[in-house]
Amino acid sequence: MTVSAVIFDWGGTLTPWHTIDHDELWRVICAPHYDHDQVTDTVAMLRSAENHLWGIAAREQRSATLDELFTRAGVNPSEEFVAGYFRAWEQHTLTDPEAVEVLLELRHRGIKIGVLSNTMWPRAHHERIFTRDGLIDLIDGAVYSSEIPWTKPHPEAFRAAMAAVGVTRPQDCVYVGDRPFDDVYGAHQAGLRTVLVPNSDVPAFAGAEPDATIRRLSELVAVIDRW
Repeated sequence: MTVSAVIFDWGGTLTPWHTIDHDELWRVICAPHYDHDQVTDTVAMLRSAENHLWGIAAREQRSATLDELFTRAGVNPSEEFVAGYFRAWEQHTLTDPEAVEVLLELRHRGIKIGVLSNTMWPRAHHERIFTRDGLIDLIDGAVYSSEIPWTKPHPEAFRAAMAAVGVTRPQDCVYVGDRPFDDVYGAHQAGLRTVLVPNSDVPAFAGAEPDATIRRLSELVAVIDRW
């Protein structure tokens, strides 16, 4: 079989996985904008809204946006608040140092490159990250769940990503991700082959058996060449 396209997950795949203290991150975001006594309550409301929306994504594969999160939390953020939110996240969005070379190697082989991410963030912010880290011109198409009705593992999310890179045959596509349920199980349900980049913080899923497993992005090209 030939490989016409490789579609990547973003967080934990194109960005190296690391554990994030979300409560502390929200405190950093909120502290400049609220009185000390309000910060704890505001963080609790934001975390509750965040967990609720991600829970719906997990149970129903239904997407959400950052605006929905703020509305559910009862927060009316200023432009400065939103800018501070993304500044606080910046250190957690750095692209894997091996990614550019891997994507260049795939492109040299005539393989289209896509991204499919479960995210509440707008496209514009993801594109700023890819521009900052030198990936934007190496990506043929990207789909962010904030722009479509579904999240992974819904098959329509993967079909949207295939359409974004102009590929119609799922058997010619490979999905690379770090989540056994969202990425491996979901991609298989849509007919794609899968490569898992495992990490210890993401739970296993009994129905997910990747076609290949790699520990580093730099191992991907050899896997693709074998196919």
